Amino acid sequence: MPRHHIAIFMYSVSGGGVPRRNVTLANGLAAAGRRVDLVVLDGGGDMRGKVDPRVRVIELRGLLTWAPGVRTKRRWQFQTVRRPLARYLARERPDVVLSADNYANLAALAARRIAKSAVPIVVSQRNNASASIAKRPDLVAAIRRDYPLAEAIVAVSEGVAADLVALGLPRDRVRTIYNPVIEGRFQEAAAAPADHPWFGVPGRPLLLGAGRIGPQKDFETLIHAFARLRETRPEARLVILGEGKTPEARPALKRFAETLGVAEAVDLPGRVPDAVPYIARADLFVLSSRWEGLPGVLIEALGCGTPIVSTDCPSGPMEILDGGRFGRLVPVGDAEALADAMAATLAEPVDRDRLKARAELFTTEAAVRTYLALFDGLEARGS
Repeated sequence: MPRHHIAIFMYSVSGGGVPRRNVTLANGLAAAGRRVDLVVLDGGGDMRGKVDPRVRVIELRGLLTWAPGVRTKRRWQFQTVRRPLARYLARERPDVVLSADNYANLAALAARRIAKSAVPIVVSQRNNASASIAKRPDLVAAIRRDYPLAEAIVAVSEGVAADLVALGLPRDRVRTIYNPVIEGRFQEAAAAPADHPWFGVPGRPLLLGAGRIGPQKDFETLIHAFARLRETRPEARLVILGEGKTPEARPALKRFAETLGVAEAVDLPGRVPDAVPYIARADLFVLSSRWEGLPGVLIEALGCGTPIVSTDCPSGPMEILDGGRFGRLVPVGDAEALADAMAATLAEPVDRDRLKARAELFTTEAAVRTYLALFDGLEARGS
């Protein structure tokens, strides 16, 4: 019998990849006729308006969740909502809970224990754990201890799955389900205008990067590579979309561009409501990350037919680009190799329809179908 009531537990409906992909998944599950709750700590944010009206957004507010000191530490916030989440489980009795990302996964498992509930928990890992939490041995230990208590562990790429198994998690519990990135209105979004004067200027190649400014995305290497590219392509320009964790992140990156003498050709407009129109109008999309899980921006670039250059970081780009068949891959942190790949890609015509066809692996329909098979199979196994 199908799992009719599905709860998706995460931090908020605002911001980056986790909320974007889970809102898309929730909408797809609702369209497939399932009752869906998005259970979050923070119910506000820029993705709220994109939630299907059939999906309930349930905001959990522990007494200490937004207290000074606690609200700046996500792991502490998730600890404060374990009991409110346990009360939700006891009251609403969902058929399955899908949690998303490290602290949410641990909190969901703890809440089930507190509630004395038998609800199946599916934890999902959205990033390469070894790379993203290498300096958090306590978190690595908690993942090793608690994730095996879940009925299933979902990895968003084969690379993330292999990393989880290498950490010691049981291979028979880990399965890969790609994120839903290409949704029904994707081409409509790609056709929308990009609100920036540098896009669509003939004779001025426009390179684009996007993501949270910080160590993971390594935009310094991208800017360094861009400075090398400008030696042979002085007309090129670079736009990097996104903000950092602190207000100083973007100005600091701009100052770095100044030290390399390319500040006038590098713009950092901050965060935009939707990066897809910008990706669709770029001459080249570049991912310079040190690590990932399954970078949705690369899939969006494929869906737009935009040429790609990416670092071969753990995990995701190698899978998305099929070993380099759909975009050049370069070593992490190698500005010279990145610059060479950018120049070669700009000089070479790209079959945009071929890129778009590759993106069909990452549709909402494919993700919904696979998740439903997993959820419904949990009941069959337990019956």
